[in-house]
Amino acid sequence: MYESFYNLQGRPFQLTPDPRFYFSSRTHKKAMAYLTYGMNQGEGFIIVTGDVGTGKTTLVRHLFETLDRNEYIAAMIVSTQLSAEDLLRSVVAAFGLDAQAEDKGQLLARLEKFLREQFRMGRRALLVVDEAQNLSNAALEEMRMLSNFQEGDKALIQSFLVGQPEFRERIFSAPELEQLRQRVIATHHLEPMEEEELAGYIEHRLSLVGWDNDPCFTADAVEEIYRNSAGVPRRLNTLCSRVLLYGSLEELHTIDGDTIKAVVADMASDTRQVTATSSALPPRPSAPVNRQNDSTVPLEARQDTKEVKQMENRLDQLESMMKNQDETLKRLTELMATMAGGGSKDDK
Repeated sequence: MYESFYNLQGRPFQLTPDPRFYFSSRTHKKAMAYLTYGMNQGEGFIIVTGDVGTGKTTLVRHLFETLDRNEYIAAMIVSTQLSAEDLLRSVVAAFGLDAQAEDKGQLLARLEKFLREQFRMGRRALLVVDEAQNLSNAALEEMRMLSNFQEGDKALIQSFLVGQPEFRERIFSAPELEQLRQRVIATHHLEPMEEEELAGYIEHRLSLVGWDNDPCFTADAVEEIYRNSAGVPRRLNTLCSRVLLYGSLEELHTIDGDTIKAVVADMASDTRQVTATSSALPPRPSAPVNRQNDSTVPLEARQDTKEVKQMENRLDQLESMMKNQDETLKRLTELMATMAGGGSKDDK
């Protein structure tokens, strides 16, 4: 809807990870440096963590886009609660191989043969496991065993583990993961963007869909967007999408701080609970009110308390809505990974 009003060629703040919209913030630039360093080592595990919505998947997809397909063959799986053998099947399928086998040994032999063939053709194999916090310790141990595939002193496969903060904590604290820890060569934790980067982020995304400074975001609008998103990319995208929709409905060509406040209030109302009432049901007994004590509280103080509670409720509702959107995005990402795995046979 808002695309036609603002003459945009697409949706600049879509939630689905898209490497085309990759923005090199300070934390993402540092992460890319660690990933590049790890790839130059040609072995071991590289771990990238970050809170929900900080752009981990977009970072990895951007890395994939920069790879020379004559030098690398890359595969990606989105982890769920998989057993060690199911994980192995997922890895085999992600590289475009037949994952049906009578036993684990056949799967390993099939994968090893494929990796050796790629090595002889001068291609290195990269495996990315997204949502790695869902992996059991047994599945992680299975991944460590895959890193034993070698040709001389060269590893046949290198793995990137991408997950939420608790994954990093588990990797570096679980005694049974000591051998895997010894093979971790680089780690990075993605942080939210800094406030001074936000204007550049918004303009970067808009410019990729033909933006011609319509709408114009004022400085106080950028401040309000940051205040309500804390610099988390997915929250930024969610809020900015609604801002553009609101702006088109109200026919606004300048987005200011008041516009952002109105949109935040509107988003909070989306998740406001509505209590159904019926004459067939007796009303709930209300708690007794001490009129004498209530009257001793100044009217201004009572109003301030009410406003604080309303703001807290709005923030809680906004966070709940974002969590629901996170779950939806996760399911979409899993579907995309499945489709990408199914199509990798054609890339060989």
